[in-house]
Amino acid sequence: MGVYVKSSACISARNTFGETDLSEHGLQTEKLMAREPVYSMIAPAVLRRMGKAVRMTCGAVSKLNLESNPVNGIVIGTANGGMEDCIRFLNQIVQYDEGTLTPTNFVQSTPNAIASTIGMNLQCHGYNITHVHRGNAFENALLDALMYLDESKNTSLLLGGIDEISDYNYNIERLGGWYKKEIPVNGLYETKTEGSIAGEGCAVFCVSNQPQNALFEIVDVSTMHSTDVDAVQSGIKQFCSKHNVNFSETMLLSGHNGDSRNETLHHAVENIFNQSTVIRYKHFFGEFPTVAALALWLIGHAATNSGILPDHFYLCKTEKKIKNYIICNHYKGYQHGFILARSCS
Repeated sequence: MGVYVKSSACISARNTFGETDLSEHGLQTEKLMAREPVYSMIAPAVLRRMGKAVRMTCGAVSKLNLESNPVNGIVIGTANGGMEDCIRFLNQIVQYDEGTLTPTNFVQSTPNAIASTIGMNLQCHGYNITHVHRGNAFENALLDALMYLDESKNTSLLLGGIDEISDYNYNIERLGGWYKKEIPVNGLYETKTEGSIAGEGCAVFCVSNQPQNALFEIVDVSTMHSTDVDAVQSGIKQFCSKHNVNFSETMLLSGHNGDSRNETLHHAVENIFNQSTVIRYKHFFGEFPTVAALALWLIGHAATNSGILPDHFYLCKTEKKIKNYIICNHYKGYQHGFILARSCS
């Protein structure tokens, strides 16, 4: 049931677009805002009407060279879509007393604006769907892509995960204690306080059921909802057992986010992989519902660089060659996603 990643692109708070540099990892602000490129590939008149989530994803898609390698469908995962434009539109309703409103903010505010805009740009009239499931949005989009490609031979899809930091969402989540009240000067994982660091970004992939010239293979994905640490441990073990994972040849991409309320969960998950190479990535990308998409992009970078990443990612290393990559992500400690990928080399 696995699929093959042919190309990928990522826009994040770090230098992941264009000239990639993964060495920087400091935390200077309370929000890891995306470093948007100059969108020379998008006409200025079109660009100024785009919401942030839409323009980031369209910009990232331009790196996949899909014009010469067309896709048959588009599958996007996002928790909040264009939430900032949604709030602007709602404010206009009040400001203009439900009179003549600017349609742009409304059009850009719906989550499926991302997939539909990409579809129009690429003239892709096939399968087009957006999954909006909070912390499992990208995992469900990936599951959809796996099933679609399993049923349709010689097919390619555009798969993506995207979320932006909106002031509305950020303020609500900060009041809920999900973001730290001050910058963790000693490092995200060493600061034993509640909350994490807000992030945003997008990652897009051209995925196919044909293995030729693939970066890596996505083998399977699974999700679960639980606050029971033992149940989560059992779920991960079953997932690994299903695919006969050799832990000594595996890299775990841990969803550790520095939130003290989930320390028991973080350590329970990482302890399962005590024979594996373990890395953490949320100090680099920040915490947001679809950050697993960016972790998947990171797998592609590692897989094409002999499994090697800068030292700041690593919790522990093994000497064995990395063949398996497992993302164990969670959102707010109750939505869990497990993704298994394998090197094609």
